[in-house]
Amino acid sequence: MSWQPSNDPVLGDPQSCDALELVIVPRTRDLGDGFAVRRALPHGKRQMVGPFIFFDHFGPVQFVSGHGMDVRPHPHIGLATVTYLFDGSIMHRDSEGNIQEIQPGAMNLMTAGRGIAHSERTPDVQRANGQKMLGLQSWIALPKGREEIDPTFQHYDAASLPRVEDTGFSARIIAGSAFGATSKVEMVSPWFYAEVRLDAGKSVPLDTDHEERAIYVVDGEIEIAGDRYEGPRMLIFRPGDRITVRATRPARMMFLGGTALEGPRYIWWNFVSSSKERIEQAKQDWKTGRFAAVPQETEFIPLPE
Repeated sequence: MSWQPSNDPVLGDPQSCDALELVIVPRTRDLGDGFAVRRALPHGKRQMVGPFIFFDHFGPVQFVSGHGMDVRPHPHIGLATVTYLFDGSIMHRDSEGNIQEIQPGAMNLMTAGRGIAHSERTPDVQRANGQKMLGLQSWIALPKGREEIDPTFQHYDAASLPRVEDTGFSARIIAGSAFGATSKVEMVSPWFYAEVRLDAGKSVPLDTDHEERAIYVVDGEIEIAGDRYEGPRMLIFRPGDRITVRATRPARMMFLGGTALEGPRYIWWNFVSSSKERIEQAKQDWKTGRFAAVPQETEFIPLPE
């Protein structure tokens, strides 16, 4: 997706659990037609969790017949996009020639590297019939030395991702390892991402294996060390502490994080880099048409002024 810089105020919750570093209340925006977006990262007090540098929660929104999502072609460098849906479908097209309909539970990973452009639109059938949309998009910042790799694309449908289940608990391992299972998605640096669902009264641990960890509560309510947190919230934890999460109401969450990168990143529009000069170059490349075009697309998002 295309990101506009925000001057929204920093929002947060007080927290008493010693293992918690920060609780982020995502900032809400309406992008039109009632399409709500909640942004948790980047945050004024925390740019990244592991390599996760951007975290957007869109929907729920109901598109009526004839309407849908239309994110025109736009560029990325220095990052990988992860699109994950709970409801609805998105048609992905990119300048490498990849065309893929993203459906609920699938893992869609586009690594921009030195540069890629893509569009995200509601597929024709769903546009004609109308559809409910609910999902997440994250950006994974690439480590120094790998920021300029060739662009790549991976897609795994829901059935191909590992699932771990028990009474009142289920998890889908989208990337990396969690709950003793490992996704086959290839990663440039170590990170993990899992969808976790808990029935009321059920508990689950958050692995201590990962250097940086967070839980994004999509909906429902959870309890940690006696404190309750209602979705949507992002909870960021200290390294190493053992965490037990209990659902006080049926809860849907994302467990995420990984190895911290070697330093902060510059972010401007859809560009992420450890170098300001590289971002300036990317601006000029998009403005002057040096990015490859997205097949079957004639529109594009101009460089913001």
